[in-house]
Amino acid sequence: MRSLRTQLTLFGALLLALCATLAVVMVVLYRSSAGAQVDAGRAAAQQSCAAIAARYARSVPGPTSAAPQLDLLQVLLQLVLRETPHVEGGIWQAQGGLLAYAYPTYEGTGVKRDVPAAEQPLIVELAQQAARTQSPQLDIVRGTREALIVASCPLAAPGQDLAAWTMTRTHAGALAAQGSLYTGLAVLLVVALVSALWLGLILRRGLRHVEQLEGQLVRAQGDGVPELARTGVQELDRIVDSFNRYRARFEQARAQLQQAAQQRSRDQRLAALGRMTGGIAHEIRNPIAAMRLKAENALAAAPERQGAALQAIVGQIDRLEGLVQSLLALVQPVTLAPQRVDLPAWLAERLAGVQPQAAERGVRLALQGGAPGTARFDPVHLARATDNLLDNAVRHTPTGGTVALSAHHTAAGTLLLRVDDNGAGVSEALLPQLFEPFATGRADGTGLGLALAREVALAHGGELRHVALAPGARFELEIPWHAS
Repeated sequence: MRSLRTQLTLFGALLLALCATLAVVMVVLYRSSAGAQVDAGRAAAQQSCAAIAARYARSVPGPTSAAPQLDLLQVLLQLVLRETPHVEGGIWQAQGGLLAYAYPTYEGTGVKRDVPAAEQPLIVELAQQAARTQSPQLDIVRGTREALIVASCPLAAPGQDLAAWTMTRTHAGALAAQGSLYTGLAVLLVVALVSALWLGLILRRGLRHVEQLEGQLVRAQGDGVPELARTGVQELDRIVDSFNRYRARFEQARAQLQQAAQQRSRDQRLAALGRMTGGIAHEIRNPIAAMRLKAENALAAAPERQGAALQAIVGQIDRLEGLVQSLLALVQPVTLAPQRVDLPAWLAERLAGVQPQAAERGVRLALQGGAPGTARFDPVHLARATDNLLDNAVRHTPTGGTVALSAHHTAAGTLLLRVDDNGAGVSEALLPQLFEPFATGRADGTGLGLALAREVALAHGGELRHVALAPGARFELEIPWHAS
């Protein structure tokens, strides 16, 4: 689970579930509390009624037919009920009805002496049952706001027509618990709503800042690394600052890498300069020696043979001129002029340029793969490098062979040009100096074509490499991809 949105959503759902669970627990506790109050009231009523019966039995030693003394009953009720708060009670007789009543812990402004009229039918009914069955009776009447608890127990009397009763209510505790329940549920609801809104705002704000950072990265042009703007969120800004510091180090490292590449190119030029000097001297000495020999022979020969000698001398001069032009192209810095290029048409033009030479040698040319539509590079310099690769491939391919040209946009973000042939390949002895000037395996070659192609690749920020095939050879010229 890596999505911050999912994690915060689940956290919000968990918080709501917790609030709902707490609400259920509060309701259960409320109901348990109400039940406990009812149980306490029932116990108080039964105990008070039993205490009245016990006191009455001690006050009247034996059964008597005389009528109960009202004063004695009133005092007995006061003594017993004073010890039990919020419990009222009285004495009932079949012939006399409600004989005595007391509520000593009544919290009113005066002494309460009247039996509640609304509860009298229930009191009389329970007293009758207790006197008739000579066993305690209890009834609980539950209401929406209170619970009424009435208990009755028989008193010792000859006619078995005397009973005591007690009564209490649980309305005060129930209402308090109900009020607490409503308050608690309201607080839970407010907490759940505020928490949900707060989490939603945090999630929305955080995702908005993340989208802003993503947009800055998407809108970055070229291969540069953009500098991200701070968001104002402390945690995100730490990431932004770390990214910007990494960007500074990356740009510095890239600049150093470019300088190192340029220095490497200069070092390679200097290293090859000594070898190239010897090659130049060799390449120039041979034509000069040939021209000198032709000139001496012409001076000693008949006049009609001097024209052929002069023609041979002109051919050697042309060879020297081509050598000088190639050397100038190699030693002068490559100044690029990148532009948008229609790659398929550009590749077809490269094959068309080498077609006459290939037809003369009986070599088939092929354009392989689906080249990308357009790319951005220097078409002139890259054409010179590609033409040299194609010329070498045609020269080293036997009659009936094939030279293939292809272009690919790689996953690494580069443009890869390939020239394949099925000739004899590059000899092992030539591989170490393959891309150096004057390194060639042909008697009539100068070895400047591959060196020039490599300089063009380096100028574009790429490279030129050789891959051995069986049979044949492959040359890959790879440069950074730049969309048009």
